[in-house]
Amino acid sequence: MNDNKPYIFDVVRKKFIVLTPEEWVRQNVVKYLIEKDVSLNHIAIEKKIIVNNLKKRFDIVVFDRDSNVLLLVECKSSDVKIDQKVFDQIAIYNKSINSNYMMVTNGLDHYYFEIDYTKMNYKFLNKFPLK
Repeated sequence: MNDNKPYIFDVVRKKFIVLTPEEWVRQNVVKYLIEKDVSLNHIAIEKKIIVNNLKKRFDIVVFDRDSNVLLLVECKSSDVKIDQKVFDQIAIYNKSINSNYMMVTNGLDHYYFEIDYTKMNYKFLNKFPLK
């Protein structure tokens, strides 16, 4: 860590991470999840998944006690506008993860939505979907 870059301690991964603008957003989402009583043991950060035969990494996933995915989170840096491209990205990632709830944020704007797999549609939610 002597490269003059700022670092932040990630309580989930239990190590220091280079503090990029996107990492700042990711760490603030983790802090928010903890405030919402999500256990650190139920949070995964930047794990590899296979999407259309390509290796990708999701930002954050929250699991329940039975290891079922509750929430998929896509984080962008604050200078990235949340647009259809970002929603398409999280939808593609979700094909491998099958979360019922998703969150997209750039640290300034936050969007929550729920997937209805029987009707094959989604609806935006006004508030954070987990208790």
